[in-house]
Amino acid sequence: MINRAIRGRFFRGIRTPRWSLAVLAALLLGPVSALAETTPSAPTHAETAAAPKPQTGPETNLPIPRFVSMKAKEGNVRRGPSLTHRIDWVFKHRNMPLEITGEYGHWRRVRDRDGAGGWMHYSLLSGARTVIIEEDLAPVLSHPTADAPIRAHAELGVIARLEGCERDWCRVRVGRTRGWMSEDQLWGVSHAPLE
Repeated sequence: MINRAIRGRFFRGIRTPRWSLAVLAALLLGPVSALAETTPSAPTHAETAAAPKPQTGPETNLPIPRFVSMKAKEGNVRRGPSLTHRIDWVFKHRNMPLEITGEYGHWRRVRDRDGAGGWMHYSLLSGARTVIIEEDLAPVLSHPTADAPIRAHAELGVIARLEGCERDWCRVRVGRTRGWMSEDQLWGVSHAPLE
């Protein structure tokens, strides 16, 4: 009797008529739609001339993904976009750069440089751009050239303010020192213009 109840509960969802019809339709229509997709059509002039539009957020109409920084000293990162969802992470660095990968209402799906992330309320985020130094003792140069004089060395993991980028170089402010760093030494830089 116990086995029958467990078996019945396990198979109950599988034996519904909706599920059977969906599987039958997928089996019958799958090969037909696959044949229709194999015949390529030539792209029109409008399709080839139009550049692909970058994806924008449904709430802010800003590009996604994009980089922001954390405004608060501490911020909860939740499993879903509401206060009822479980807290997975707590980010504890003011000005930490984060990448926004999604939007839902007043919530933004973010990730840090290690890939950890979730949903944060937009009030905890700022549009001010910051970066994390990805190389230990990375040189901060006085000009955007490889042979420029070194102003300082920045340690791995230091958060710097991003002031602008040109080609492969970015102007940063680390503490009181301003200078140029190579883009590949930084996390939080995209090829999109600074706002």
